[in-house]
Amino acid sequence: MAAIVWFRRDLRVSDHAALQAAVATGEPVIALYIFDQPRGQNWRIGAASGAWLNRSLAALAKQLSALGCELIIRSGRAARVIASVCGEYDAAATNQSSGERVTAVFWHRLYEPDAVARDTAIKAQLQANGLHAESFAGHMLNEPWTIKTQQREVYRVFTPYWRNAWNSLLLEHHAGLRVPLAAPAAIRGATGVSTLALAALKLTPTRPQNRPWDHAFWHEFCPGEVGAQACISQFQDDALHHYQTGRDRPDRRGTSKLGPHLHFGEVSVNQLLALAIHESSAKLKPHAEFFVRELGWRDFSHQLLFHFPQIDRKNLNKKFDALPWAEVSAPMLKAWQRGRTGIPIIDAGMRELWQTGWMHNRVRMLVASFLCKNLRYHWEHGARWFWNTLLDADLANNTQGWQWSAGTGADAAPYFRIFNPVTQGEKFDPNGDYVRRFVPELKHLSGASIHQPWKLGGVSGYPKPILDLAQTRVDALAAFAKTKLAATADGELGSD
Repeated sequence: MAAIVWFRRDLRVSDHAALQAAVATGEPVIALYIFDQPRGQNWRIGAASGAWLNRSLAALAKQLSALGCELIIRSGRAARVIASVCGEYDAAATNQSSGERVTAVFWHRLYEPDAVARDTAIKAQLQANGLHAESFAGHMLNEPWTIKTQQREVYRVFTPYWRNAWNSLLLEHHAGLRVPLAAPAAIRGATGVSTLALAALKLTPTRPQNRPWDHAFWHEFCPGEVGAQACISQFQDDALHHYQTGRDRPDRRGTSKLGPHLHFGEVSVNQLLALAIHESSAKLKPHAEFFVRELGWRDFSHQLLFHFPQIDRKNLNKKFDALPWAEVSAPMLKAWQRGRTGIPIIDAGMRELWQTGWMHNRVRMLVASFLCKNLRYHWEHGARWFWNTLLDADLANNTQGWQWSAGTGADAAPYFRIFNPVTQGEKFDPNGDYVRRFVPELKHLSGASIHQPWKLGGVSGYPKPILDLAQTRVDALAAFAKTKLAATADGELGSD
């Protein structure tokens, strides 16, 4: 007998229900990772995410080896790979006259449309072949079908969704249903199954440069479960005590930076919930609860994609299909992508993304507003750039975030919101420290002038603005008016 634990975006050994179930069988365990790309060209793994995955798999392999189990790496369609691994193990066992065979496959559920279809078919096929196939919750705080309105409808507005979800989480926590699982003390690994070398997946950037594109990423991040725990400790020490307000300041360490670790499952969302609830002192409680609320946005995004699987390509709010997006200028789009727009905080954010694989959340909203409202380019242009360059590129979060910024998504209010990047920079980067870090051309400017260098007549080596912020705001409001969706009173179409 043997049990397969199919690793996906749960690259850890603690709080891992599928791994625990495999170990609990008492049989040899086949720890299997399958690099299974989508069939079409849509949303194949981005370059930054691939670089992270490469290091995360290496870290997982090291952890499993220390526990007594080899990580088996394969590439291809998951259904075929699982069948092949089962056949390979069974044949090896027969040759050794042990009579063993694979009898069970365990995994954690994913919720993207392609994953749901694939996993449903695999479970049915395994069960038809007489194997025990079992999937577990473990990727979200709440599964996408559990939090509904009183009319049993899908929430399309976050605040009432979260009120319901938070109450449910508290009840489960106090009932003892949310205790994270410890890592196994040891794993009896199966033998007789071959593995690919990690390098065979070709996940590392291959750009012909003196240094790989991702070289600076690893000054900021350490992929793997050990790196995730270190990131959590740093968050507790540096940012949790002022998270509710500090998270908006890109010039400070005010966020958790756990996004990539959470996306690849190097830490479970349940572990983060337990951590936040544990921080129950009067001083920390509001900040810890606000942190969990941000995890709730992740759940909210996944339940939207689960119930409306077309939104990775189409507007959730179909009324916006008539919105007249501007024709894309390739030079203007590239200026946005590479941080050469002439608007300092926009450029700082886009350069941070390119250099580190990450961008501060407040700045993500600003660069998205600039693309969708000032340039008035379709949100998919931004979603695809983020998908390729973000370490924590997540289909649900990426889609929901861009549709929220464009005003075409779930919450109704943001459709008229146009962030002013100058006033936002002055408010959240008042001394210009964030801009100076990523836009060294402006490092000699003071905080009072760094967000509007054009008022000084320009700065040598730094571009002048590629557009007029005031005029493009007017043009965007006019475009919304043409759809007859925007309010007729100009006061209702203000900017933050």
